[in-house]
Amino acid sequence: MLETKQRVDFISKVLNSAGAKGIIFGNSGGKDCALVGILCKMACENTLSLMLPCGTTRSYGSDLDDATALAAQFGIEYRTVDLAAARDALAGAISDQADATETALSNLLPRLRMATLYTIAQSEGRLVAGTGNRSEIYMGYFTKWGDGASDFNPIADLTATEVYEFLAHLGAPDFLFSKPPSAGLFEGQTDEADMGVTYKAIDGYLLTGQASPEDKLVIERYHNSSSHKRVMPVVFDPAIYGI
Repeated sequence: MLETKQRVDFISKVLNSAGAKGIIFGNSGGKDCALVGILCKMACENTLSLMLPCGTTRSYGSDLDDATALAAQFGIEYRTVDLAAARDALAGAISDQADATETALSNLLPRLRMATLYTIAQSEGRLVAGTGNRSEIYMGYFTKWGDGASDFNPIADLTATEVYEFLAHLGAPDFLFSKPPSAGLFEGQTDEADMGVTYKAIDGYLLTGQASPEDKLVIERYHNSSSHKRVMPVVFDPAIYGI
């Protein structure tokens, strides 16, 4: 498949350009990280899958089992770092100084995950592979400086539907096609329930411009309110002030 080769070539070029020794990615046992992991392993033998359970039953159970099974099937090295104690310690320290909202506290986890990935990446000469798909990015359904951070992303142009199609072509395990997508931020959390719209509706809108009035309203509200997540931070421009 030409598309597979092109993406593998892209990863290889990014790796070589950076002079990096390997790749690391967060593996939750879900579809997006599965596709990223498979492609990265094709491009670089020294690819590390990092499992980062925390808090929810699913993250210590089926997600961890699925992540391990995926890594084993495709010969990807894997390690596990339990972030529960770190998250609780940080949340406790913050609570002494500020009344943090539940949403802000839930976003501690993806930020801790990314901090862990980058700590290992820097220590071992690796690049961090991003795992966000086009649908999530359009909706802004990711944590700024958390799962939205990476050194490169080989699937950012693919909708959630296209990710599934790609995985089917690569012979990915069946469980990836049946489990509801979830960031695992709290017990019972799923992406579609959080957003109030299905990935099927989002993908249809992205690919054809068509959606029900209700779905379109939700999709565009999410997209517009998350625009700050898709650009670099705003910086002072002295030219505007004649400096």
